[in-house]
Amino acid sequence: MKAIEWLGDRVKVLDQTKLPIKEAYLELSRYQDIASAILELKIRGAPAIGVAVGYGLALGALKIKTGTPDNFRRELKAVSRALAATRPTARNLFRALERMERVAEKGEDVERIKQALINEAIAIHNEEAEATLKLSKLGAELLKDGSTILTHCNTGPLATAGYGTALGVIRQAFEHGKKLKVFATETRPLLQGARITAWELKQLKIPFTLITDSMAGYFMSKGEVDCVIVGADRIALNGDTANKLGTYTLAVLAKEHAIPFYVAAPLTTIDPALASGDEIPIEQRSPDEVTHIQGVAIAPAGIEAANPAFDVTPNKYITAIITEGGIIREPYGEGIKKYFREVIT
Repeated sequence: MKAIEWLGDRVKVLDQTKLPIKEAYLELSRYQDIASAILELKIRGAPAIGVAVGYGLALGALKIKTGTPDNFRRELKAVSRALAATRPTARNLFRALERMERVAEKGEDVERIKQALINEAIAIHNEEAEATLKLSKLGAELLKDGSTILTHCNTGPLATAGYGTALGVIRQAFEHGKKLKVFATETRPLLQGARITAWELKQLKIPFTLITDSMAGYFMSKGEVDCVIVGADRIALNGDTANKLGTYTLAVLAKEHAIPFYVAAPLTTIDPALASGDEIPIEQRSPDEVTHIQGVAIAPAGIEAANPAFDVTPNKYITAIITEGGIIREPYGEGIKKYFREVIT
């Protein structure tokens, strides 16, 4: 499953809006196309978005004609701003752009800077893939043989451009012989769980049951869920975590039923500049995504609808945060500082 692939002067992406009906690939050669694909959720998932904007900035650099380094960097800043405006919540996006901009500041030969940007974008992709595999191996140790795991939204290869985060942990445990079952929530309003997670689980041959978001409490109350594992789009210094809307609800339910609640994310998702989840920007998306499903109206015309894309789970509901640097437990601030210092440079 390749969400994103660099082809030298363009990027090949799987259009995730077409799943599971059709596997359609797009070849994008302009940064504007990358930006549109992210906005339209053809590319989605925090780690994959970070990879995509890295390639997007490289594509933008290739199109800049000036031979003057200062002018080149000025034009590149405009490209970076356009990519940064696509999704406000995912920390991986901004970290990738920061890395790329640091590379652009070095050197006085425009052609060499362009090649350095391509190399850096590829490095970002490779590092995210390696990080998701490593955290999946670490997290798999937390899953007991015979467990039933509930997961929310989509956190597999297509969301990470690598191995996966929450779904990667499940996948790693399953591939090493643990007998597991999965409850996958449909994830309203855009049904990433029903459309994409179910598709990936089927491809991986992992036993699963698709449920509506509102069924989670029922199955927890019946003792049918052993743990919950989700991904993240941004994690504050204190461990508060922003993830797909509905995650907070699951965390509260898990706490009530004494069920472990794990967050799996690469260190690039952590934002140590934010003291708590209160500071995490939450993307507000079009109400049409709530009132329509794939263009078909399911609600009366002209009504008001709200559509925050993410919610924040306070750290008190989180059992552990699984990263490639290690498994972080309370107190999260100390653990995050330690791993951030040791792994992220």
